[in-house]
Amino acid sequence: MLSTLRNAWKIPDLRKKILFTLLMLAVFRLGSNIPVPFMNKDVIQELFQGSGGGVLELFNLMSGGAFGQMTIFALNIYPYITASIVIQLLTIVIPSLEALAKEGEVGRKKIAQYTRYLTVVFALVQAIGISVGLFRGAVIGSGFLPITVVVITITAGTAFLMWLGEQITENGIGNGISLIIFAGIISRIPGGIYNAVNLWLNAKTVSLIELILFAIIAVIVIAGVVAIQEGQRRIPVQYAKRVVGRKMYGGQSTHIPLKVLMAGVIPVIFASSLLAFPQTLGFFFESWAVFISKWLSPQGSPGVWIYSILNVILIVFFTYFYTAIQFNPVEYANNLKQNGGFIPGIRPGRPTTEYLNRVISRLTLVGAIVLALIATMPTILSSFGNLKIGFGGTALLIVVGVALETVKQMESQMMMRHYKGFLK
Repeated sequence: MLSTLRNAWKIPDLRKKILFTLLMLAVFRLGSNIPVPFMNKDVIQELFQGSGGGVLELFNLMSGGAFGQMTIFALNIYPYITASIVIQLLTIVIPSLEALAKEGEVGRKKIAQYTRYLTVVFALVQAIGISVGLFRGAVIGSGFLPITVVVITITAGTAFLMWLGEQITENGIGNGISLIIFAGIISRIPGGIYNAVNLWLNAKTVSLIELILFAIIAVIVIAGVVAIQEGQRRIPVQYAKRVVGRKMYGGQSTHIPLKVLMAGVIPVIFASSLLAFPQTLGFFFESWAVFISKWLSPQGSPGVWIYSILNVILIVFFTYFYTAIQFNPVEYANNLKQNGGFIPGIRPGRPTTEYLNRVISRLTLVGAIVLALIATMPTILSSFGNLKIGFGGTALLIVVGVALETVKQMESQMMMRHYKGFLK
């Protein structure tokens, strides 16, 4: 990874993209410290301390600490992720959206526009929930103006963050939305480590064994993510020989690299976004917030078990869903047949489609279960000890997964620039 970064820095185009990405992430971190007007931070801190974690702490973790400070990026990019999930699900259900998705670049731009509109709607709903719900006592002043300013500021912050992510994707390195989530989680890690060590040295509520156990789990999670991300099943492919004019083509052997986890960490991000939806409803009614904190949050009891089970189910579902979007066995089998390729022992056409379907289903099942276990295990284990650190399995998954994908994109861009082709 370090050698890739060093080599990429030597290429002027990539250096500009890296600097642009870092600049945009710096803007994100700057905005995460700009407070929302008409909000009393002392009252918000009291609400956090009185809640004992639960709903508020979960949202604070997801926003990279911006929610606890009630800054302009308090909602982070999660309204955009929720909107993306809804639009992708509607694409399967609504024929007009499905047809639009198949229209190429024009259709994708139109769907992206719908996603932006829906993001603003979701951000507006959550901002209203914050200003007139749990944090109503933190709003300075009474009347229409203070609440309106709070709602508009938080909504505009999410819209700006969505634009920032798109700029990173177009002009920088990596997926902008994933990198924003990555930066939010990374910013919480030093504080989490400091708090954990402080609990061990000063408060004496955490033992050295718990710290060592957490470090071991973190290493296992990182190793598991790397292994599952890099793992692949290679399907052998043979191309038949054919004569065109006086030349003979084909006859070579190759393979289809089917990744164990084609979806990456996207299912984890989607699952955490959907599980945050009940907490959003809790903003409107305090009685709901107490119920959700107990039954549907990782800090509650028995909420940690219900939350973990739902998390596993959603991760498995979104892994299959996203893999189905990325890999089409019918199209792949048809392309092989048209180019004279075949899998040894499998007839071209429909048998090839069924074979690829069977292989990808088994691979996806293994990848989804491992991904769900890695994301959920640290959450369950942390509920048995006093170690309350600001990141768990989901956060580590996202950090490692996004880092791997970003480095891969840099390597592919370096390969394109170093490849001279057949003509010199």
